[in-house]
Amino acid sequence: MKADFSAAWSGSSQPRKQRKFAHNAPLHLRNNFLSAHLSDALQEKYGKRTIPVRKGDEVLIMRGSFKKKTAKVASVNLKRSRVTLEGINRSKKDGSKLNVYFHASVLQINTLNLDDKERLASLNRKALVVPAKTEKAVQKVAEKKVETKAKTTEEKK
Repeated sequence: MKADFSAAWSGSSQPRKQRKFAHNAPLHLRNNFLSAHLSDALQEKYGKRTIPVRKGDEVLIMRGSFKKKTAKVASVNLKRSRVTLEGINRSKKDGSKLNVYFHASVLQINTLNLDDKERLASLNRKALVVPAKTEKAVQKVAEKKVETKAKTTEEKK
């Protein structure tokens, strides 16, 4: 893999090649790398599992010391592949506050910022394309959740 970046690159199992692809990717493709899972309600509504994070989205932190906290996205840094959240910061020894950076894979989107008409249009367009498949998938997920709950209650007894 000699070239700096090739959009035609199909992938590799070698981590160094994956890192090189992500590191050398142009910003318009890096936006897709910063995708986060949607909450169950949004997955049902839009028929998608993940979507790129944007400023103004409300997210739930899924991993780390800030786990289970919700906050609004303050900024998205495509160069560093990191997201900052409002009100989530650490204090230094001198008392000053420092923003905490998160990767989008650690976040779950609870509410979308739909100020941009293009984002809303693309979500609705994709939701209309495959409604039958998503309904079946949602039913399967619901059935699996019921089965797992039944198993866990039997195991407890």
